[in-house]
Amino acid sequence: MTEITLAIAVIALLVLVWAGWRIASLERRLKDPVAAIAPLLEEKHRAMLTDLHQGLTQQGDRLGRNLADSSERLSAKIDQRLDRIAGKVDERLEEGFKKTNDTFVNVMQRLATIDEAQKKIETLTGSVVSLQDLLGDKRSRGAFGEVQLEALVRNVLPPAGFEFQYTLSNGTRVDCVLRLPPPTGMVAVDSKFPLENYHRMFDREADQAEHALAQKQFKADLRKHIDDIARKYIIAGETSDGAVMFVPAEAVFAEIHAYNPEVVEYAIGRRVWIVSPTTLMAVLNTARAVLKDVETRRHIHVIKEELGKLGVDFSRFDERMKKLADHIRQAHQDAEDVQVSSRKISQRFQQIESAQIEERPVATVVRLEPDRK
Repeated sequence: MTEITLAIAVIALLVLVWAGWRIASLERRLKDPVAAIAPLLEEKHRAMLTDLHQGLTQQGDRLGRNLADSSERLSAKIDQRLDRIAGKVDERLEEGFKKTNDTFVNVMQRLATIDEAQKKIETLTGSVVSLQDLLGDKRSRGAFGEVQLEALVRNVLPPAGFEFQYTLSNGTRVDCVLRLPPPTGMVAVDSKFPLENYHRMFDREADQAEHALAQKQFKADLRKHIDDIARKYIIAGETSDGAVMFVPAEAVFAEIHAYNPEVVEYAIGRRVWIVSPTTLMAVLNTARAVLKDVETRRHIHVIKEELGKLGVDFSRFDERMKKLADHIRQAHQDAEDVQVSSRKISQRFQQIESAQIEERPVATVVRLEPDRK
């Protein structure tokens, strides 16, 4: 019992001692709070600095990585842009080279065309010289006029309406005759014309006196040629009372009519008609119309007969068309009747479907009672 009491006393004494020490510590802390809080604040400050340093380090690392990624992406985009620019530059250069090549080829082709044109001009110059030589020679000039006259006549008139190199009863051979119906009859056409003095009229090396002399001689040549045509190609009872002088050069024809009206009047008085290729076309077209009219009159009975047959056929066609119209009208009426019947049948079916059948009165049934046994 004494030991227990002693133990309890010792424990109580230790508790008192600890309590006194704790109270003394609290008093000291209450007396100097800054000294007590300073270590905690220092630790927290160090922790904050450590966290801040770590955060800045991490942010720097992230910024470095982002900067590196951005730099790589920028480099890649720059490389792509440079590749595109290089490709476009190559395309432009290739296109420019191609255009330059095409231009060069076109230039070479045009130069070749110019060379060809130059050759053609030289050939044409030679042809013009040959044409001058041709028109300067009487025989060649006559052949040239005959060829042109033949081409015009063959293109306009039918084969039965003309004949070339026809010999008349006086032994004269005419270049062409036009076979027209009466009263016109056969018209002679001459294709030769005097041209030597016409060339002298426009010779640049000749003086004014020579030009005047050539013009006077040209008029004399024309009169002589007109007289020859009237004497050789106008024969009473065989040819028409007039002949045609064909001038195959429009310039000569214009010169005659513009500056030599007295020659034209002289030709009309001699029943010689002066024509050029253009005016000859009008004459030939008129002749063709006359020939066509004659052929039409010659076959007028055939035309009337064919028109009569055509009238009969048309009357038959009209009758058949009327019958066809009647059939069509009857078919239309039948179709309308069928449509009315169809409409009635459809309405009846609709009434049946909607149970609208007319009810009929039912007969009264008398029931018989069974016999009672």
